[in-house]
Amino acid sequence: MADHPVLGLYSLAIGLATPLLRRKLRRRAETEPGYALAVPERFGVYDIAPRGPSEAGRPLIWIHAVSLGETRAAAILLKELRELLPQMQLLLSNGTATGREEGRKLLRGGDIQVWQPWDSRQAVGRFLRNFRPDIGVLMETEIWPNLVAGCKARGIPLVLANARMNEKSWRGAKRFAWLARPAYRSLRAVWAQTESDARRLTDIGAPVRAVLGNLKFDSVPDARLLARGRGWRAASARPVVLFASSREGEEAAWLHAWLAAREALAQRGQQVQWLLVPRHPQRFDEVMALCADAGLTVSRRSTWADEPPTADVWLGDSMGEMAQYYGMAHAAMLGGSFEPLGGQNLIEALSCDCPVIMGPHTFNFAEAAELAAEAGVALRAADMHEGVTEAVRLVNEPARLADLASRCHAFTSAHRGAARSTAWAVVEQMRSTPQPGAAGG
Repeated sequence: MADHPVLGLYSLAIGLATPLLRRKLRRRAETEPGYALAVPERFGVYDIAPRGPSEAGRPLIWIHAVSLGETRAAAILLKELRELLPQMQLLLSNGTATGREEGRKLLRGGDIQVWQPWDSRQAVGRFLRNFRPDIGVLMETEIWPNLVAGCKARGIPLVLANARMNEKSWRGAKRFAWLARPAYRSLRAVWAQTESDARRLTDIGAPVRAVLGNLKFDSVPDARLLARGRGWRAASARPVVLFASSREGEEAAWLHAWLAAREALAQRGQQVQWLLVPRHPQRFDEVMALCADAGLTVSRRSTWADEPPTADVWLGDSMGEMAQYYGMAHAAMLGGSFEPLGGQNLIEALSCDCPVIMGPHTFNFAEAAELAAEAGVALRAADMHEGVTEAVRLVNEPARLADLASRCHAFTSAHRGAARSTAWAVVEQMRSTPQPGAAGG
């Protein structure tokens, strides 16, 4: 594969950065041991035998889901793909420890899970020669120039599903158009979440084939976890507000706002039980200490034998139980939206019939946030103080709360269907492409 000069310079920079990646992985592993797992895979070295040509009727579909949110979206798409192609084999690659842990739940017999290869020509080449996927599906935003170029050179169709590009990402791509434009242009197909995403992606050269909606609307909460959460909510002496997937800096701002407002709210008879679920597990202890240092009593989910005990704050320090936490909550504050981080996935809350209070920063889910606000199932707060006050007020108004919960169900039901449409598009794209099993390495 001959390098374009720009790609050659990029590859040189990636090569020089490799020692920095190794050092970063060692440091991350100190707080998240998952980063120490199978490190050679990051550089295209596997203990898995190279794959031969595809067996008839058993295609290898590679899905790349970098982190936790993308992996959950991939799970929704994968369910539909397995229905359309019962004999398919999954190759799942992830970039973060939480994504890999979540992805492990998706594997069936014969499936493969590895780390995303570092975007050097050598690592990408070894990855593609070893696995020879019949199609690659990148989830949402993950575009790596050498990975895209490697697939194109080998005739492997590479597509971007559930694609989104916010204003900030679009401006960044325009700034580095000399590198981004050839990468986006080399994708075989892109299926965007919204018309706005499609316009920005098209502007940077992506071959947008359709706007299919957001896969996350097709998410179905775990019924067992949801029921358990609702049982615990019913047993609570106070209405429950969940601060869902909170990010660094937000808990301190929440604590300041809550301590400033709680006396006045209590005088108005507005009670609340707080449930905090930090986005990243390595921060559980930090958030626990923050609350304890402020004089609040804290009970951690990991210590509950049955239902949660009395405490000022319940701390959700577990993974894979968000449906349970949304079931426990009468309403949820949206993490990542009270700092300029773009907001986490509000659709997950709404699918559990849990109304949302969101801060001013929701650019990661801009259209979904606006649609939810228009439907009245998500309330916009200008800052943390307003968010805390509005959340406590809402959960102390039972009639209004019940109305919003019923609207949540109608809202998410009306926006479903992207998963089946995307799965069909992936299958049609794969079938219209000659199998790469015989392609050169």
